[in-house]
Amino acid sequence: MSPNTRAIILAAGQGKRLLPLTEARPKCLVVLSGRTLLAWQLLRLQAAGVTEAVIVTGFRADAVEAEVASLGLSMPVRLAYNPFYTVSDNTASCWIVRDAFEGRVLLLNGDTLFGPGVAERLLAAPEAAITVAIDRKPAYDADDMKVLTEHGRLRAIGKTIEAYDAESIGFLRFSPEGSRAFVGGVEHVLSRPEGLKRWYLSVIDELARSGVDVKVASVEGLPWGEMDFPKDVETLTRLSAGWSDPRG
Repeated sequence: MSPNTRAIILAAGQGKRLLPLTEARPKCLVVLSGRTLLAWQLLRLQAAGVTEAVIVTGFRADAVEAEVASLGLSMPVRLAYNPFYTVSDNTASCWIVRDAFEGRVLLLNGDTLFGPGVAERLLAAPEAAITVAIDRKPAYDADDMKVLTEHGRLRAIGKTIEAYDAESIGFLRFSPEGSRAFVGGVEHVLSRPEGLKRWYLSVIDELARSGVDVKVASVEGLPWGEMDFPKDVETLTRLSAGWSDPRG
């Protein structure tokens, strides 16, 4: 791993599909097995050797700030507020912190819980401009972010693509070259009328189709999950039950 790796966590949304659980807190602060989802993320990243984290906030940014302060992390954490979070999707959050996409960067959805080994496997994957962590399963549903791969490369990504053989877990790695390409792609997308309503992974799809070196890293067999619906809270609580403190 490079001695300096920054992680960017997109955590601006409220998570309305989790109401009433998220009525007064963003979904990254939902508690799973005694810790908030955000706490699990930050502690795992710190344990994997990440040297800095940037969190994009929106709904209840004050609560996120208080949670970060309570963790006593040795890894510096910076918060950046997205004032457009109620009217935009997460490409706008990436634009808010476009200055942070410099050098070696990890990008993580604020609703992705990952357990031991996931960050380490992504960090250890072969070099590429952009690396997308994927998993595979027997069947996929409409809400899965589907991925089409070919010999370790990502050929397409999106919820509605017709051909696919994996899903994105919402965790990516960028080289310095990949960071520059991604920021350029984000700025291009946001120059269009529909840009505010675009997912950042649609930028990844466009970059891959244009010839940018986008590879995949499988985390098959490792624990992770996404939290979108109330049933996911129960599933992720069971998944994380018995996890030890990542700080040792």
